[in-house]
Amino acid sequence: MNFSELFKLSGLLGRFSPDGRCLASCVQYRLVVRDVNTLQILQLYTCLDQIQYIEWSSDSLFILCAMYKRGIVQVWSLEQPDWHCKIDEGSAGLVASCWSPDGRHILNTTEFHLRITVWSLCTKSVSYIKYPKACQQGIAFTKDGRYMAVAERRDCKDFISIFVCSDWQLLRHFDSETQDLFGIEWAPNGCVLAVWDTCLEYKILLYSLDGRLLSTYRAYEWSLGIKSIAWSPSSQFLAIGSYDEKVRILNHVTWKKITEFEHPATITNTKTIVYKEVEKSPSVETERLSFPPTRALASSLFSTQSKYNIPNAVWIWDIQKLKLFVVLEQLCAIQSFQWDPRQPRLAVCTGNSKVYLWSPAGCVSVQVPMEGDFQIVSLSWHSSGDSMVLLSKDNFCVCYLEREEVK
Repeated sequence: MNFSELFKLSGLLGRFSPDGRCLASCVQYRLVVRDVNTLQILQLYTCLDQIQYIEWSSDSLFILCAMYKRGIVQVWSLEQPDWHCKIDEGSAGLVASCWSPDGRHILNTTEFHLRITVWSLCTKSVSYIKYPKACQQGIAFTKDGRYMAVAERRDCKDFISIFVCSDWQLLRHFDSETQDLFGIEWAPNGCVLAVWDTCLEYKILLYSLDGRLLSTYRAYEWSLGIKSIAWSPSSQFLAIGSYDEKVRILNHVTWKKITEFEHPATITNTKTIVYKEVEKSPSVETERLSFPPTRALASSLFSTQSKYNIPNAVWIWDIQKLKLFVVLEQLCAIQSFQWDPRQPRLAVCTGNSKVYLWSPAGCVSVQVPMEGDFQIVSLSWHSSGDSMVLLSKDNFCVCYLEREEVK
């Protein structure tokens, strides 16, 4: 495993391009585009203000930089460095910006979620979508890029609109049976849209592309409900993370629960592997101990109690066997973790200068060999699985992994 030198960074804005050839990063109002292999600067762009968000187009030919405070989006071309585009939302303001799947339209959400403006880079035309809802995830595209679902709020009711992305025509419009819709997400196959309610109401609804309600699921009532959801890549399973510290798995045939995973304080199954991070520290000199020792010192030296602190633990289940497989117990709270896109390998960071890698073969902790304080709070895999970008508050570096030969 090799590491690059440190480079300046602001706002945790470091992104690999979808084609894997470039790495974009921001330093205040400058956008720097580097070659992934050599990290040499390919392009350097200067924006009108401090950059708050960046996103590559799907074909890696353009990159947008959003400056929400100014209500401006600037778009840069990698093929034609002299070309650029500026979108100014003016008095309407700007709270979110993203690419459409074709990489030629930009969707801007104005302040107070009054509307979504769809700007075309090709025809310079503008389309408007009214009443977008202010929620955690109010826009969702199908994986093939053909359709877009938008959560809406009008007349104190929640609605879903489905648009055809090729011409932005409305395909379906229907009300969702939610009290206060919190998020929407398509299954990877684009056939089912998951819609979930505010945490005050445990409810997840599953709709077909034509707006039919396929199923409704509730695990319990009168308590905080859904925290997050995730589709399996095959679209066969839907995982629901809840405030009762359980993960429930629904199947795609009946949309009923097939199992639920708990996070017990003590692991009783002897087949479950537990990796526990331990820091090597100098032994305590007995001459310096005061007797009787202070309560805090006594508890740290002589305590035998142990339990799994959820913010410090990663739980990995085997979906084929529906069993807990591995627990990674870290000394510090988990900041970010992400699966390798090519193989069953998980990268974890905990706000220190180490990166942790787990695979079925084992778990390793690697110290990033940098001078000074490099606290990794976010990470992202390259599409090849051969490298990662490690981000701290003020810097980033690239970690190169040796490819394992398949025998």
